[in-house]
Amino acid sequence: MKKSAFIMVFLVLQCNSALLWAQTEPEEIKLDTDQFQEFFYESLLQKGIENYDKAIVALDKANSLKPNDASVYYELGKNYLALKEYKSAYNYFENATKIDPKNKWFWIGMYDVSYETKNFTQGITVVNKLIEFDPKYKEDLTSLYMGTNQFEKALELIQELNETVGKTDRRELYKSQILSEGKFQNNEISNLEGLIVKNPQGEANYISLIFLYSKNNEDTKAFETVKKLEKAIPNSEWAQVSLFKNYLDTNDAPNAIKAMNIVLASAKIDSKIKHRILNEFLIFTDKNPQFSADLEKAVGYFENDTSVDVAKEIGKFFQAKKQWGKAIVYYEKSINNGVGDVVETNLLLLQAHTELKQFDAVAEKAITLIETFPTQPQFYYYAGLANNQLQQFKKAKDFLEMGMDYVVENKELEINFNIQLGEAYNGLGDFKKKDLFFAKANQLLKEKK
Repeated sequence: MKKSAFIMVFLVLQCNSALLWAQTEPEEIKLDTDQFQEFFYESLLQKGIENYDKAIVALDKANSLKPNDASVYYELGKNYLALKEYKSAYNYFENATKIDPKNKWFWIGMYDVSYETKNFTQGITVVNKLIEFDPKYKEDLTSLYMGTNQFEKALELIQELNETVGKTDRRELYKSQILSEGKFQNNEISNLEGLIVKNPQGEANYISLIFLYSKNNEDTKAFETVKKLEKAIPNSEWAQVSLFKNYLDTNDAPNAIKAMNIVLASAKIDSKIKHRILNEFLIFTDKNPQFSADLEKAVGYFENDTSVDVAKEIGKFFQAKKQWGKAIVYYEKSINNGVGDVVETNLLLLQAHTELKQFDAVAEKAITLIETFPTQPQFYYYAGLANNQLQQFKKAKDFLEMGMDYVVENKELEINFNIQLGEAYNGLGDFKKKDLFFAKANQLLKEKK
């Protein structure tokens, strides 16, 4: 019995001893906490001086003392990101979010890795989570949808943001890119029509719809939208487009001109619509020449328009009607503006002066142009023609012979040169050469047929 009692006491003592060994003294707990803090702050110090490897070593030691600490994982993620070890960085940030999913900065770490690696699909998942913390991340989501060609989602989000926080240049650029593909335009048209019904006073929606129709060359629909705008917002500059047409149809010229000038001066209105309005006023002026001065003023609004040489086109309009004097006015405007094909415009101008038999002007302008464009044979031709008409036959001959060297593969021009050379030699009394050049001209005419 004693022996049994002794064994029992020994076992109890052994158990108590084991329990004592399993417990940690308070001083030891404090020591581990102090060491953890030391390693953690050491990592911050090393990261601050860009010793990322040493910072990671310190964090690993901290992690061994206090495993699965979200702050340690976050710092490890930041250091691995700085070293461009993206997979490790993402994993540590992700581990941090699993421990504390409500910490926004852990998710931002994951987004930073996705951004650096251009992993836009991964970025979309992370940003959708960040939106729960801050709706401003919807701007980033728009860019990510564009980067992954998810245009329908991008367009839907752009429309939402435009309504809730207003437009931005970046989103408008994205929208233009999306709408350049025709399959999305019907969606946008429907969206804009719905927005107009919802808010008839929102001018921007009318303008966007007009621009979209204009871009697709659906002019009738564009003008129908302008009429709706006029009714809803009479003071709108865009409303003047419809008013101009109404005034013109009722021959109310003063009000039509007033509306036209407002439209042409507006920075908001699409240039295609401006060109159409000017064209309508040009036709009106042709029938009502008393408003020619207003037409000239209107053309002035297009001086800096590099897409179309408006003055030259109006000159051609009058030249086709054999109204040479009016054509000259607009060709000279075009030349002064310095836009478009200056050589072509000058040739049209010289022809208009020729039709009016203004040979002094033709000779003077042609000689000036030869100095600027010494290899353009047409200018030598007009110099020769004009001087022949002015009976300056020697000058005519010299210009024509110089210019002939630049005539290449232009049979029509070569024929005209030979005719004028024949005229020049006839005037100089050299009938042999006159016959020679007229014969050449006839031969070329036969070959042309």
